[in-house]
Formats: sequence, structure tokens, C-alpha cells
Amino acid sequence: MRTTEESEGFDGEASNTSMISGANSPYQPTTEPVHARNVLGGLRCDMEYLKSYFGILKVVEVLLSFIAFICIETIMMCSPCGGVYFFEFVSCSAFVVTGVLLFIFCLNLHTKVPHINWSLTDLVNTAASTLFFFLSSLVLACINHSKGAEIAALIFGFLVTGVYGVNTFLAVRRWRRGSGCQAPQASDYIRARTASRGEMEARAELA
Repeated sequence: MRTTEESEGFDGEASNTSMISGANSPYQPTTEPVHARNVLGGLRCDMEYLKSYFGILKVVEVLLSFIAFICIETIMMCSPCGGVYFFEFVSCSAFVVTGVLLFIFCLNLHTKVPHINWSLTDLVNTAASTLFFFLSSLVLACINHSKGAEIAALIFGFLVTGVYGVNTFLAVRRWRRGSGCQAPQASDYIRARTASRGEMEARAELA
């Protein structure tokens, strides 16, 4: 007959054994989800993109748009103010949109959303920025009062227009190359489907 001390001893040994086996078990809970680690580890700056023509142009566009926006913001009095407000809106919008695209391309976030045609998105942004920067700079040139801030904004406006124009030209070439590469792939797929369908019909007739 076991005594109370013996039973307590066995219970203590059992609890210690379970604790040791639990500590040595490979199935330990973790406080950091594996998915979170993969997401955070996958965000890396693509230095190759920053060294490419498109990366350099994007950085220059963001800087020039920001400088042009700062210059137009320093104008305290204007008459008429429509051209100033238009230039302010264009420079701010170009800075934000181009900055977001630069951020997406640098971190390769566009690869996470493959169903969006990013080449066409970049082309539309650069073409629209070129057009609106040219129009806003032209309007500002017609109504400026030879003030230092207006002249500085005008200079940077035409500079960033030229940079956006070069980017638009390169984006059009890239988009055409991409469209040309996708067309043969689609035609090859159609031919393969037609050939496989013909083979299946021939086998059905032989059977």
C-alpha cells in the first residue's frame, strides 16, 4: 500500500517528466508568425532598378517636382492666381504619384500584383505629367510678374517637363516591346490548343 508521500513523489516525477518532454519537443509555439517573417523579409530595395534609366529618371522627377512645388508655395501674393494654383496642383500631384510608383518599383511590390499592367501605368503617368507640367509652366510663363519665386518655379517646371518627356519616350518603347512579346505567346498558345484538339479528334475517330 502506497503512502501519501510516495504518491506525491510519483505525481511530482510525472509532472517534471512532462515538463522536460514539453521543453524538448520540436513543436514549440512561436510568438512570431511565419507569414509575418516572410513578408517583412521580402521587402528589399532593388538597387538594380535605381541604377537603371527608369530608376534614375524617377528619382530626378520626384526631386524636381518637389523643388518646383516648394518654389510655387513661396509666392505670397498673386494676381491672377489661377496659373499659380494650377502649377501648384500639377507639381504636387506629380510628386505624390511618381513618388508612390518609385516606392513600388524599388521594393518590387509590383510583382505582388501581377494582374496590373505596370508598364502601361507608368506610361500613362509619365505622359500625363509631361502634358500637364508643360501646360502649367506655359500658363505661368504668360502671367508671371518677373518675381524670383515665379521664375524659379518656371525653370524647374520646364526642366521636369523635359525629364518626363524622356521618360515617356522610353516607357513607350518598353510598352511596345512588352506588347510584341505577349502577342507571339498568345498565338503560340492558340496554335497549341488547336493542335491538341486536332489530335484528340483524330484519336476519337480511330477508336
